[in-house]
Amino acid sequence: MTLQEIEEKVRDFMIEELEIEEESIAPDALLKEDMGIDSLDYVDIVVIVERTFGFKIKPEEMTNVKTFSQFCEYISSKLN
Repeated sequence: MTLQEIEEKVRDFMIEELEIEEESIAPDALLKEDMGIDSLDYVDIVVIVERTFGFKIKPEEMTNVKTFSQFCEYISSKLN
Protein backbone atom coordinates (compact mmCIF):
# COMPACT_ATOMS: atom_id res chain seq x y z
CA MET A 1 0.00 0.00 0.00
CA THR A 2 1.40 3.38 -0.98
CA LEU A 3 1.68 6.33 1.37
CA GLN A 4 -0.96 8.13 -0.72
CA GLU A 5 -3.41 5.23 -0.28
CA ILE A 6 -2.75 5.23 3.47
CA GLU A 7 -3.34 9.00 3.64
CA GLU A 8 -6.66 8.61 1.81
CA LYS A 9 -7.85 5.83 4.16
CA VAL A 10 -6.78 7.77 7.26
CA ARG A 11 -8.40 10.98 5.99
CA ASP A 12 -11.63 9.08 5.25
CA PHE A 13 -11.91 7.48 8.70
CA MET A 14 -11.01 10.74 10.46
CA ILE A 15 -13.81 12.53 8.62
CA GLU A 16 -16.41 9.75 8.83
CA GLU A 17 -15.77 8.15 12.21
CA LEU A 18 -14.11 10.93 14.24
CA GLU A 19 -16.10 13.76 12.61
CA ILE A 20 -13.02 15.89 11.97
CA GLU A 21 -13.55 18.74 9.54
CA GLU A 22 -11.94 17.92 6.18
CA GLU A 23 -10.35 21.37 5.89
CA SER A 24 -8.44 20.84 9.15
CA ILE A 25 -6.69 17.76 7.74
CA ALA A 26 -3.39 18.76 6.17
CA PRO A 27 0.03 17.05 6.08
CA ASP A 28 1.47 19.37 8.73
CA ALA A 29 -1.72 19.61 10.82
CA LEU A 30 -1.08 18.79 14.46
CA LEU A 31 -3.28 15.92 15.61
CA LYS A 32 -4.23 17.46 18.95
CA GLU A 33 -4.00 21.20 18.40
CA ASP A 34 -5.18 21.58 14.79
CA MET A 35 -7.43 18.56 14.36
CA GLY A 36 -8.84 18.43 17.90
CA ILE A 37 -8.03 14.77 18.54
CA ASP A 38 -8.32 13.99 22.26
CA SER A 39 -7.56 10.92 24.38
CA LEU A 40 -10.95 9.33 23.65
CA ASP A 41 -10.34 9.79 19.92
CA TYR A 42 -7.00 8.00 20.28
CA VAL A 43 -8.82 4.96 21.67
CA ASP A 44 -11.09 4.98 18.59
CA ILE A 45 -8.06 5.43 16.31
CA VAL A 46 -6.37 2.35 17.79
CA VAL A 47 -9.47 0.25 17.05
CA ILE A 48 -9.93 1.71 13.55
CA VAL A 49 -6.26 1.23 12.59
CA GLU A 50 -6.35 -2.37 13.78
CA ARG A 51 -9.53 -3.04 11.78
CA THR A 52 -8.37 -1.15 8.66
CA PHE A 53 -4.66 -1.96 8.51
CA GLY A 54 -4.38 -5.15 10.60
CA PHE A 55 -1.90 -4.16 13.29
CA LYS A 56 -2.03 -2.78 16.82
CA ILE A 57 -0.67 0.66 17.66
CA LYS A 58 1.82 0.61 20.52
CA PRO A 59 1.44 3.80 22.59
CA GLU A 60 5.19 4.10 23.12
CA GLU A 61 5.71 4.22 19.35
CA MET A 62 3.31 7.16 19.04
CA THR A 63 5.23 9.52 21.35
CA ASN A 64 6.91 11.39 18.48
CA VAL A 65 3.90 11.33 16.16
CA LYS A 66 2.50 14.85 16.20
CA THR A 67 1.21 15.58 12.69
CA PHE A 68 -1.13 13.95 10.18
CA SER A 69 1.75 13.09 7.84
CA GLN A 70 3.82 11.59 10.69
CA PHE A 71 0.84 9.43 11.62
CA CYS A 72 0.48 8.19 8.04
CA GLU A 73 4.24 7.54 7.83
CA TYR A 74 4.02 5.55 11.09
CA ILE A 75 1.26 3.37 9.58
CA SER A 76 3.31 2.96 6.39
CA SER A 77 6.36 1.84 8.39
CA LYS A 78 4.29 -0.86 10.11
CA LEU A 79 2.87 -2.14 6.82
CA ASN A 80 6.09 -2.21 4.80
